[in-house]
Amino acid sequence: MVHFDTEEVTAGQLQKGDPASRLGTLDFDRLYPLGGPVHIRGAEPGDALEVEILALRPGSWGWAALLPGLGLLASDFPDPYVRYFDLGDRTSAELRNDVHIPIAPFCGTMGVATDEPGRHDVLPPTKGAGNIDTRHLTAGTKLYLPVYVPGALFSAGDCHAAQGDGEVCVTPRPWSYHFVTPAAPLQPRSDAAGYHSVCALGPDLMENARNAVRYTIDWLQADHGLSREDAYILCSLAGDLRISQIVDQPNWGVSFYLPLSVFS
Repeated sequence: MVHFDTEEVTAGQLQKGDPASRLGTLDFDRLYPLGGPVHIRGAEPGDALEVEILALRPGSWGWAALLPGLGLLASDFPDPYVRYFDLGDRTSAELRNDVHIPIAPFCGTMGVATDEPGRHDVLPPTKGAGNIDTRHLTAGTKLYLPVYVPGALFSAGDCHAAQGDGEVCVTPRPWSYHFVTPAAPLQPRSDAAGYHSVCALGPDLMENARNAVRYTIDWLQADHGLSREDAYILCSLAGDLRISQIVDQPNWGVSFYLPLSVFS
């Protein structure tokens, strides 16, 4: 068993309460500090490494932000924006007194060293995984990774307290891997009250994804009085992007699901 005590993604460059302008001065070479690499005795190239996630515990606070140039709607949100959340032993993070996001921690980055020469950044992912940002990699899940070098050299970090499928405030990414979740509903707390869903249709899946999120932001502004920025943050932390259909050529469908359980 290995215990990691990891820093948040900026390695301490962003402190609770810092203004959004601080986002523009971050040293990106210091992002994604990881625990590891861990040498696994007996792991050899061609093997599969099974990583069982036993427990995850958030720190006392966290943040979510709109970073200029990043995210699904980067052109819609050119200015920096940041929100801070108290975490600790809480079961949800408060966006507003009537908007609470379920805390379901996971490691945004897990991966092994590859057999390719040179330096490899955490972002974007490689064939050894890395910044995969898959929110169902919670405690009780087993992740299977290919081994490329002796000892595998496994690392983990970039821990999230919450995230929706798509992580729409930051850019989506490629490659493949397998994982097995516990025998239980994937998101029982989110499912409890149903969803508000929007399906966008058209010939471009990425533009459909953008439009589904845009229409959800419009609804959150109109029906719940959230600012555009907070609505976008909420979509990234709690909403899920899903492919509804890719058979009705030439117009595909992408839906965005926002759980109504976030509204108290």
